[in-house]
Amino acid sequence: MEFDRPKCLASAAVDALNETDLDVKTAKVNLLAQLWEARSLSLTSKKDMSVPNEPGRPDVPIMVPPHNVPKRSIRSEKGMIALLHAIAHIELNAIDMALDIIARFTNENMPRSFFDGWVIVAKEESKHFNLLRNRLSDFSSFYGALPAHGGLWESAQKTQHSLLARLAIVPLVLEARGLDISPSLISQITKINDNKTADIFRIIYEDEKGHVAVGTKWFRFLCQRHQLDPALTFQKMVNQHFRGPLKPPFNDLARCKSGLTPLFYRSLPTSGH
Repeated sequence: MEFDRPKCLASAAVDALNETDLDVKTAKVNLLAQLWEARSLSLTSKKDMSVPNEPGRPDVPIMVPPHNVPKRSIRSEKGMIALLHAIAHIELNAIDMALDIIARFTNENMPRSFFDGWVIVAKEESKHFNLLRNRLSDFSSFYGALPAHGGLWESAQKTQHSLLARLAIVPLVLEARGLDISPSLISQITKINDNKTADIFRIIYEDEKGHVAVGTKWFRFLCQRHQLDPALTFQKMVNQHFRGPLKPPFNDLARCKSGLTPLFYRSLPTSGH
């Protein structure tokens, strides 16, 4: 695919965010990353850009309430398709949330390495999405074949006003949840000898550790800048901007390796196991 060269990183992120063709969206993310990592893009132009409230999406999947999404399971082909579809939907939202954080917060006076981190996140989420789409095709299905829900993007909308809140909710709550559930899921899928699917989830798990680390690093950076206690500030952000309790069990080891220590989340209300 050939595209017009973007004028700056922020405009490239907005362009990819607005894209409705998912093949084109992921290709634009990869181009954005290639140009930024080659240091051939500026961060932003002088012209203000409008960051969309909603990302570009194709006509499918149809959006439904969370309780109407098909049940996931590894015990049947139908259940596995539902699982792969649901995780693909999560990864698509993760692409757009990374693009949104790049475009929306360019005026926050953050170091260039902040944007380096989120470009890597966007590129890796794009890789995950395509791996899952390809795996769905192995089951004679595709992304969009099942309904999905819009709960994840609501978190992005609720934190548009604050980079601190965005970092607390998206990487430190939503992505950290992936660290909690992935080891068990990989183990279960390995036991049914679906090594191809297990390998995809291993790639996602290892990359997500880095994504949580990026979020934690810059959350702590902002707390230091504003002379705030990181753990107490995280708890305040969760109480204000996240609906419902956190879900144990927590993968304390993987979280700690990503900089997210139990001091952050152990005192918050949790749901039952």
